[in-house]
Amino acid sequence: MNARTDKAARSWAIDSRSADTGSISSGSINSGSINSGPINSEAATTRLSRLLTMVPWLMNRQGIDIEEAARTLGVSRAQIEADLELLFVCGTPGHMPDDLIEAEWEQGRVYIRNADAIAKPLRFTRDEALALTVGLRTLLDVPGLQERDAVDRALAKLSEATGESGAARVHVSLERDGEQVLSTLQDAVRRAHRVHLRYLAPARDEVTERDVDPLRLFTSDGHWYLEGWCRRAEGMRTFRLDRIESVELLDVRAEIPQDAQRTDLSRGFFAPSPDAPQVRLRVQRAAFWIIDYYPCFDVERSDDGEHADVSLVLGDGRWLRRLLLQLGRDAQVLAPAAVRAQVADEARRALDAYAEMLGGTVP
Repeated sequence: MNARTDKAARSWAIDSRSADTGSISSGSINSGSINSGPINSEAATTRLSRLLTMVPWLMNRQGIDIEEAARTLGVSRAQIEADLELLFVCGTPGHMPDDLIEAEWEQGRVYIRNADAIAKPLRFTRDEALALTVGLRTLLDVPGLQERDAVDRALAKLSEATGESGAARVHVSLERDGEQVLSTLQDAVRRAHRVHLRYLAPARDEVTERDVDPLRLFTSDGHWYLEGWCRRAEGMRTFRLDRIESVELLDVRAEIPQDAQRTDLSRGFFAPSPDAPQVRLRVQRAAFWIIDYYPCFDVERSDDGEHADVSLVLGDGRWLRRLLLQLGRDAQVLAPAAVRAQVADEARRALDAYAEMLGGTVP
């Protein structure tokens, strides 16, 4: 198809002043949108972002095979053809044929012309550049990183493109949770060998010993974690490295069951799974610190700012009961009712024990 034909019949233009809203005008017509037959439903801003990226990319690859272009851009051939048809009616304000982008994809080869105004690649914003710099510097702080040279080169290019002043002030340091523990566990994961751990379980305030078949190591919120098959619990467990008191590499091959489910980290380590038991709390202003200290979600603050309703994953009931006893009147369980009853029983036993110690009763 040659999109340059009948050029006078397509006197359309996107006004750059309204590009953020996707408004398209043609003479006296102001439709707000144009239907060029998009293949899938997507937000106008999403498609606009792709088009602004696609034009300079294609301009620097004149004659590229349309199938290759579609694969590289992560869309179907039908979608890229729909995008090219939309480009065919876009251009700079003026509403004249020579103001419009020329798009041609005859015989499966793509050519873009008359698009010099948007031919330059998009640049990072200050926030985007800073986020990328932080990510790269975090990678550099990861012990055992194999591709340090590639990260150094990427940082150098980023600093050159955005200016050294901002990047030079960025310093990232992952918390070091025991270099020897980390080194031993990295070796265990690489060799697929079992390890013996002495691990502090903070919920019970006790040190446990267990054999673990390691699956992987990862970081979250500045801490290192080991995920593996715990022989004591007979299930997948995650261990924070700064709570591992000692680790021993065993001369035993790791054997993780085929049906073992690894933690889904795509939404973050502390993101609750849909079937995870949860507890809903109402906390007063004096207890707002738990919102930052613990992985709370679905936080709803009252209009007067005096209390907030929050949700927590109910992993260990004993830990939760101790937390609520510590918070006292500054927290209450909204749901489930069973947890509310357990906390009430725990508080009653604590009061009874206190009364017995004092030789009387506590109201």
